[in-house]
Order: sequence, then structure tokens, then C-alpha cells
Amino acid sequence: MATPRLSLSYGQAFVAPDRRHHRSSMSVSMPDERQMQSKGAAALVSDSASRNALAKQASDLSVRGFLADYYSTPEHWEIKISVHRVLHSLNAWCHGQTRQVQDGSYVSSLSTLIFLGRDAHLFHVGDTLVFRLRGAEFEQLTRDHVTDLGGYRYPARALGMDARVDVDYAAIPLKQGDIFLFTTQSVRGTLMPSDYVGLIRQDASDLDAACERLAQAAKERAGERGYGSDSFCFQLVRVDELPDATPDRPSRVYGDLPIPPELNKGDRLDGFEVDDVLSRTAHSRVYRVHDIKSGRTSVLKAPSPELSNRNVYLEHFLLQQWVVERVHSPFVVRVVEPSRPRRYLYYLMRHVEGVTLTEWVRLHPMASLAQRLDLASQLGKALQALHRRDLIHQQVHPDNVLIDPHGQVILADFSACHLRDVDGHRRSRRLVQQVGLNEHSAPEYALDDEVGRRSDQYALASTIYWLLTGDLPYAVPTNRLRSHTDLEQLSYRSARSLNPEVSDELDEALRRALDPQRSLRFRRLSEFLYHLKPVRHGREESSIPGERKEPTKLWQCIAALLMLLLVLSWWLR
Repeated sequence: MATPRLSLSYGQAFVAPDRRHHRSSMSVSMPDERQMQSKGAAALVSDSASRNALAKQASDLSVRGFLADYYSTPEHWEIKISVHRVLHSLNAWCHGQTRQVQDGSYVSSLSTLIFLGRDAHLFHVGDTLVFRLRGAEFEQLTRDHVTDLGGYRYPARALGMDARVDVDYAAIPLKQGDIFLFTTQSVRGTLMPSDYVGLIRQDASDLDAACERLAQAAKERAGERGYGSDSFCFQLVRVDELPDATPDRPSRVYGDLPIPPELNKGDRLDGFEVDDVLSRTAHSRVYRVHDIKSGRTSVLKAPSPELSNRNVYLEHFLLQQWVVERVHSPFVVRVVEPSRPRRYLYYLMRHVEGVTLTEWVRLHPMASLAQRLDLASQLGKALQALHRRDLIHQQVHPDNVLIDPHGQVILADFSACHLRDVDGHRRSRRLVQQVGLNEHSAPEYALDDEVGRRSDQYALASTIYWLLTGDLPYAVPTNRLRSHTDLEQLSYRSARSLNPEVSDELDEALRRALDPQRSLRFRRLSEFLYHLKPVRHGREESSIPGERKEPTKLWQCIAALLMLLLVLSWWLR
């Protein structure tokens, strides 16, 4: 007899002549069997304020963005970790976009239920509504987070409203026959609980028809009470079948894949042959491999075999893959999808033909200031791509930066990359300390202080300082600091004193980005990158006496010639 699986049915209805102009968005996602076992099914509703010019874009984006990111998270992550990371990242993006637009905003409410096994996991921000109908009991599961302003009710604690978002969470045991209703705040004041129960139970076998009945009844009730009825939406999800109760398998924590054994040149794994061993560290192994069938070259990264029992690192290892998959930038290495199912725990990255920044400097000792600043600017753009996804790199230094034959910078190492403000700063610092501090690490890592994006700014500025001068900004390397009193002994060495081509303006920008006190650095990375543009420094240099000497002499000669002709004309009279 077949083992019972989670089975759901759903229906939807909008009250709008043209759904494209609706300010709400809904969706139910039931993935393939593998993801259904690890991630479950997702049902969600999103809504934006009626007076928002970008309401439709905001609600659609939050739904599509959530589903795309949630099903891209590593399968071994717990639901709560996955959803919180996705919502915090999505909130940061929406908040950043809202600050850049003048008309409208990307603020929206969002409620989602993740159905996995015999439980549903509710996550909620703002004022969207989720109800549960169990038998004759009709219960609201979400809280209304609203604020009254000028006679209008606006969502509070919504996506994109602030730099941080507070997410409501609840785990809900499921029973066969449970029906969940998703709708928006606009339905308030139309239907009573008894109306919902009667209209849904009238024919619960057809959920689309039930949603249509709810929409029509709400529209009629709104018309009777004299207010707009073109913004209602209803979504019903019914639990048709539940799986048997089974204990969680320990392998769910790590996935079912074993760590690869130690590999050497010529060894084969999952249809790949090892061409070279690029790196062996206490935490990972990095190999250059080629696909035996297609011949395509890529880079394979796997956990160190000695770490098979170190659960924390294995969790972070899969975070690295997730990081690379969701950051899309020409300056950040890309993930390569394997052509066959994996039998071991690893991930593949695009192979970059090139050298590290350390090797590039050795091979190009006569490189101009403009060339070096161009590399610095590209590296800054790579960090910006990470920061836009609410990620901090934490290990920016010359050996983690690749330069391809065309002079393009590729950031290729994510061994300490961390999602900001989700698991806490202390765990982030421990991760960096485990991977290892370096001479470009910000002082706060050695002193166990709070870290953030400005910590990446310091490492970037330190790397650029080294690129321009061949030295470090302080006589004492920051990874050797032992106490806060050591900060007072750090005295910035002017980059201009080591390289006269560095302008005073650039030197001052480096000094500020390298301030030992994190709060005194540039507030945004873009402010620091503004000072790295080679054009600025080229203009500054050309404005100094060289370029204007010849035009000045030309006009002096013309004036002298005219004076001579004038004198001759007087003489010949």
C-alpha cells in the first residue's frame, strides 16, 4: 500500500475587471516531490496600500521574490531559518528601492503558510489576513499590524517599510479537512464569520466556486455600505491528505549526501575528473575539474573530509552555495549546475582563467594609477552586489580576488560570507575567527566587537591601500590587536607619502574608510567608491599646470604678434 503524502487543493478569486491593475497578489506553490519533502508547499497573499502608485508592482514582487528565494535555500535548512533569511533579504531590497523612488513605494504586507509534513508554518508581516476553518470553527491566525494616519489605515511592520522587519511566526498542527482562507484588509466590514463558514461550506468540493461566492458576497455587501468593491481577493487552501507521522531523520540536517573523500589529480567523482588541486585547508577542498563527457572545466568545492562531524561548518558550507546562486554580478563568480545528479556534498563554480590580485601586482609592477583604481572600483562593485542581498563577505583580501586576462575582477571566495542581521553578529565573528583573520581584517573582528557592512568597507580600503602603495595603512596589523587600548596606537600612514601619484582627496577617502572606529567610516560603500573613479584623479592631475601651459604660450605669442603689427602700422604712416 502506498505511503500517504501531503495533498492540498486550492482555489482563488479576484474582484477586479482587470487583474493586471489589482493591488493584491496571491499564489500557491506545490513543487516536485523532492522539494515537497524538504521545503513543502507554500501559499501566500500580499497587499499594498490603496494610495500607493506602485501597489501592484510591490505586491507582485514580494510574492514572486519570496517563492523564488525560498525554494532556492539549501534543503537542509529548517523552515524558520529559510523563511526568516528570505524575508529579511527581501525587506532590505524593498526598503532600498523605496528610498530611490519618488512616487509610490515597494511597501507591502505579506502572509505565507508553509505546509510540510503534518504542520503548517505561518509567517506574517503587515495587515493581510489568514483564517482557518476547522469544522464550524472559524479563527483568524494573523494579527492586524496597522496604523491610522489622516483618516486612512496603513499597514505597519510591512516589507520595505524599515531597514529591519519584525516577522510573526506560528507553528500550526494540521488536521485533514482544514481549510485556510487568505485575503486582505479591504474585506473588513463586509462579511461576518458566519458568512464565511456558510459560503465556504455551501459546496466545499469546488474551492474556486467557493472563492467566487465569497468575492460576490463581499462586493454586494460593500456596495450596500457605499464604499469601493474592486479590491477584494480570496484564496482557499484545503488539506486533503496528511502523511504518516514519522520522526525527523538526522540526515535532514545535512542533506543525504556524504562528504567526498580526499581527491588527487586524475581521480574521478560524479563524472568529473580532477585536473588540479587548487586548495587544501582545514575547512575545505578546492579542485579544478572537467566534465568527462562535455569537457567543460569548472571548480569543485567540497568540505574537508575531517569535518564530517562538524555540523556548524556543514551548514555554512551550503550557505556558500546559496550565496553564489542568488548574487548576480559580472564581478562575482557564478555557480555551474551539474549535468548529472550529485552523489556527494559539493558545489561547482565557473572556472576563471586568471591570477590572484597578489600575482597581478607582481606581474605588473609598472601599472598606472588609473589601472589600479579601475581594479579597485570593480572590487567595490562586487561587494555592493553582496550588500544589496544583505550579505557581508568578511574575507576581502588580495588572495581572494581573481583578475582574468581581460582585466576584469572576480570575487571568488565565500568561506566566511554571512547573512547580515539574521543569526547575530557574534556568530558571524566566530565564523571569521574560525576561517582565520588576515592583515586586512577590520579591527572589530580581533576585538570581538559588532561587525557589519562597514567592516567590509575597511577590508576593501585596506586592500586598495596595499594595491596603491604595496604596504599596510598601519604599522601594527589589525589581526594582532589584543584590546581596545591598542586602537589608540594605530596611526594612519598617508598613502600619498608612499605613492606621490595618490591625490590628497583619495588619500583622505582611504583614511576615513580605514578608521579604526567603525562608526567613523563612510556611511555607505558608494560614498567611498565615488572617490576611486580614475577619471576624477585624471582631471585633477591635468588641471595642475601641465595641460594649460601650451595654450597660454600660444595666446601670448598671438598677442605679441598683433602688438608688433600695430607698431609697424604706426611706423609706416
